[in-house]
Amino acid sequence: MKALVYYGPGKKSWEEQPKPVLKETTDAVVKILKTTICGTDLHIMKGDMPEVASGRILGHEGVGVIEEVGSSVSNFKKGDHVIISCVTSCGKCDYCKKGMYSHCENGGWILGYMIDGCQAEYVRIPYADNSLYPIPAGSDEEALVMLSDILPTGFECGVLNGQVKPGDTIAIVGAGPVGMAALLTSQFYTPAEIIVIDQDDNRLAVAKTFGATHIINSAKENAIEKVMELTNGKGVDTAIEAVGIPPTFELCEEIISAGGHIANIGVHGKSVVLHMEKLWDRNISITTRLVDTVTTPMLLKTVQSKRIEPKKLITHRFKLDQMLEAYNTFGNAAKEKALKVLIEN
Repeated sequence: MKALVYYGPGKKSWEEQPKPVLKETTDAVVKILKTTICGTDLHIMKGDMPEVASGRILGHEGVGVIEEVGSSVSNFKKGDHVIISCVTSCGKCDYCKKGMYSHCENGGWILGYMIDGCQAEYVRIPYADNSLYPIPAGSDEEALVMLSDILPTGFECGVLNGQVKPGDTIAIVGAGPVGMAALLTSQFYTPAEIIVIDQDDNRLAVAKTFGATHIINSAKENAIEKVMELTNGKGVDTAIEAVGIPPTFELCEEIISAGGHIANIGVHGKSVVLHMEKLWDRNISITTRLVDTVTTPMLLKTVQSKRIEPKKLITHRFKLDQMLEAYNTFGNAAKEKALKVLIEN
């Protein structure tokens, strides 16, 4: 089969690789129908995650059709169309029993990280019964690719951890795909104002169409001063960090109100400064999280009912053999005006 293989920082290849086979009775082999590229894949390509081995097939998102299942798999059969969860869950360990699938003792986020992933013609999925979701007949599978990762990530790590409530003023720092997912799903809780901060005018314009009440280009104006102006000097009730670099996390520290919540989503490759000299008496909470995908079934229902339309995040479409071109487009998102790229087999 063909696959996108990582060979160290800045080095990747679209090449022939052995087709995956069942290793455990709980495995499934899935033929990829549609996949995508995540900002985390770009972090890997930059060398932010040195634990990723050279020779690894990247990717942790997609929808597909089951090619083969192990003898212990009871929820799925050959020919079933499925959403691949970015998080692998055994369903039996202490963390899984707490609903913390991201820290499954036998899985967690391993696809395209510790084991070969979805940017290929086929992928092996461990613990298939708990790590795949059935696709209802007649569903728009392009939209459902967004349920692999970005929608539950934005919702769980940003909106739920940030405790967004009706009437709140919230800020989302970073208008990439995950920030946009937080923007879409925050509206379940009817915040009064949603401020989106980024340095890309195109993404900010899109955020406005998705429900942002205010947009701030932090490259052109002082974001801290603007947020304080919009909030009468109080700051925001929830600040969602959706970039993963020190300046954006520190921006969240500067704009949070007393009693507020900073919800980190971004994948950080470097240390950030925690300004305890300013925050020690502010009654704030700071949360971190890796997506658990516990909300995926609920989010699937909202997509099916058109309550949210994540397909709108797709800006570019490619065939699987255009994977390198897709990476180039997504890696130059500002120039190409890219949000989410869809790659079809």
